[in-house]
Amino acid sequence: MAEIDFNEDDILTRASTGDRDAFGRLYEQYVDRIFNYVYYRTGNIHDAEDLTARVFQRAMNHIKNYTDRGVPFSAWLYRIAHNLVANWHRDRSRRQEIPLDELPILPTKGDHPERNLVRSQEQGALLRLIRRLPPERQTLLILKFV
Repeated sequence: MAEIDFNEDDILTRASTGDRDAFGRLYEQYVDRIFNYVYYRTGNIHDAEDLTARVFQRAMNHIKNYTDRGVPFSAWLYRIAHNLVANWHRDRSRRQEIPLDELPILPTKGDHPERNLVRSQEQGALLRLIRRLPPERQTLLILKFV
């Protein structure tokens, strides 16, 4: 189905009644954003993949209890992700964060190498500027744009 066919309210209703295909649509819609959020909080691709899978597993197991409270469904997913990341940090008794200027810039599918280089340089410069902000401002930007 095309992106414009995505009716979140209808899909949420179907998913909450056990429709796995509907939940799959929610997964496809949000997996990249949740992964990026988790990755920026853990700094480790393998842990981010594991935690992202756990976010969606937990969401799938509890979707029947989801109630619309006037905020986007993604806020519920981010809350689950936040809690799992907090537990991940607590379990390791340390707070590992990767400096934003050292994050890998993953190429976009189908892009030309020249565009990737320019994009990488621009993103690197932007990340260095973001890194100078207070941690709470960094978190706000990550949540908003990543």
